[in-house]
Amino acid sequence: MFDRKRVSRLKWACRRGMLELDVLFMPFVDQAFDQLDESQQLVFERLLTCDDPDLFAWFMGHQKCDDPELAQMVKFVLDRVKV
Repeated sequence: MFDRKRVSRLKWACRRGMLELDVLFMPFVDQAFDQLDESQQLVFERLLTCDDPDLFAWFMGHQKCDDPELAQMVKFVLDRVKV
């Protein structure tokens, strides 16, 4: 389970080098992260370990993520956060 300290680290990891990613990740964590089950939370945490250029390409639809769990989380975040 994600304790307060782990969630704080997760929020810090949401602060990226690209504004486009910040405006997706920060609202998602604030609004939807607590509603995910533990396995989904772990997938989201793993997503944040990916490089910014890959994340940008996946979220902007320029490339498809080869990892099915990460691809599903990308879609979930995009569906939840309307920008």
